[in-house]
Amino acid sequence: MKQTVIFLLAALIGMAPLTAQEKEMPPQGGTPKNFKLPEKEIVTFENGLTLVMIPYGTIPKASIRFNLKTGNINETEDQVWLADLMADLLEEGSTTRSARQLADEMAGMGGNLNIGVGLHNSALSASVLYEFAPDAIRLMADVLRNPAWPQGELDRLKSDMKRNLAVQLSRPRAQAQRDFYAAIYPDHPYGRVFPTEAQIDGYTVEDIRAFYEAQLGAQRTTIYVAGNFDKEAVTNAVREALADWREGEPANYPVARAATSPEVKIIDRPGAPQSTIFYGLPVPGPSDPDYLALDVTNSILGGSFASRITSNIREDKGYTYSPTSILADNYQTGLWFERADVTTEHTGASLSEIKKEIEKLQAEPPSEEELEGIINYESGIFVLQNSSPNGIIGQLIFLDTHDLDESFLSNKVANMHAVTPEQVSELTRKYIRPEDMILIVVGDKAKIEGQLQQTLEMPLKQ
Repeated sequence: MKQTVIFLLAALIGMAPLTAQEKEMPPQGGTPKNFKLPEKEIVTFENGLTLVMIPYGTIPKASIRFNLKTGNINETEDQVWLADLMADLLEEGSTTRSARQLADEMAGMGGNLNIGVGLHNSALSASVLYEFAPDAIRLMADVLRNPAWPQGELDRLKSDMKRNLAVQLSRPRAQAQRDFYAAIYPDHPYGRVFPTEAQIDGYTVEDIRAFYEAQLGAQRTTIYVAGNFDKEAVTNAVREALADWREGEPANYPVARAATSPEVKIIDRPGAPQSTIFYGLPVPGPSDPDYLALDVTNSILGGSFASRITSNIREDKGYTYSPTSILADNYQTGLWFERADVTTEHTGASLSEIKKEIEKLQAEPPSEEELEGIINYESGIFVLQNSSPNGIIGQLIFLDTHDLDESFLSNKVANMHAVTPEQVSELTRKYIRPEDMILIVVGDKAKIEGQLQQTLEMPLKQ
C-alpha cells in the first residue's frame, strides 16, 4: 500500500537508490518542525459514546468515521472472519433502508458509505459535502443501530468470501503469511489469518447477530468528524441518533503472548521460479519506549526504498524486485520481519545477505549522514499522513488503539531526530536477532532445501 508513497517520497527528498556501498543521501533539510494536532472538540455522552470534531482545511467536505474498537482480534478460533461477514451484511441495509436506498441517499450527499473490519477496529466511514454531514451521521447511525440482517443475502456473501479466500490462498505470499503468523501467535487471533471454507459455510445470521451484540456498543464507539461542517448541527445529529444507544461492553483487546523459539519451514511449491520469504520475530509494539527508535532502525535496515537490505538484494544482486522489512503494530506487541520474493536459485544467498546486513548494523553504527537521510524520509511520510482529514482521523485512531498520549504525535519529529547511530546498533542487537527468527519459505523444496540448510545451519520443520 505504501509503495506509491515511497516512490514519490524517494523522488521528493532525493533518495535515489544506489548500491549498498554507494548511496546518495538527501540534501540537508531545514530545521525539523514538530507536528501540531489541529484544534478539536470532544463531546462525551452518558452512554459512553464519544464525538471528536476536528475543523480542518478549506475544502467544503466532511470526513466521518464511526470507529468501533473491535475487529478480528475479538474473534474466537471458531469465528475467523466472522467480523468481516458481519460488516458485509451490515452493508445490505437497515430495517428502514435497503442497500439500494443507502447507496442512493449517500450519492445525493456527494459520497458513499464504506464498512470495513481490521485487526483492532471496525469502521463505518463516508466523506460528504459539508452541509450534509448531519444527514450522513443519521444515516450511518441507522445502519449501525438497526441492521436488517437479510437472510437471503447471506449465502451470496459467503460464496463471495470463499472465492476471495481461495484466490488469496493460491498466492505464495498469503501462504507464507498464514504460517508465519500462526507460528508466532499460536494461541491468539493474530495467528489466525484465514478461516477454512467449512468455517465460512457454517456461519449463520444468528452467529453474526450474537457477535454484533457482544462486541458493538456505545462504549466502544468514537465518531470522528474532520474537515468543514457545522459543529452544533453535527453534535445534535449524534445526540439524536446515538445518545440513547446501548452502552455495551468496554473495549477489550486480548494481549498476545508471542512464541520466541526459532523455526524453519518450507511450503513446497514444485516448479516455482521464485521463493517467498517471511523471516522475523516478535519485537516491542507502539506503546514501548523503544518503538519509535526501532521504527527508524527498521527504515535503515529494510523498511524504506533506500534501505540496506533493499539496496543489497535488489540493486546490487538482482535477487528480487520489491523486498521490504515491516514493523507490524499490534496491541502491546509487535513484529519485525523481512518479506521478499527472490529467485529460486538465490534463495539461500538472499537469506545470507539479509543476515549479513543485520549483523553489520549490529556491529557498526550507521553514519550520521545515512541516519539523517532516513529520518528526513520518515518525517516526509509523517507529513503526508497528516495532510488530509482522513489522515488526521487515522492518527487519532492509532493513538486510541494503542493507549498513547497525543505527545506521541506532537513530539514524533523531534524524537526521531534525537535517535543516535549508536542507538540504532544497540536496538538491532537487542531486538533483531537472526538466531531467534522464524523463517517460512514458499518455494520449490527440491531446489531450496539444501540452500537453506547450508545458509542457516538449522534443521527444517517437516
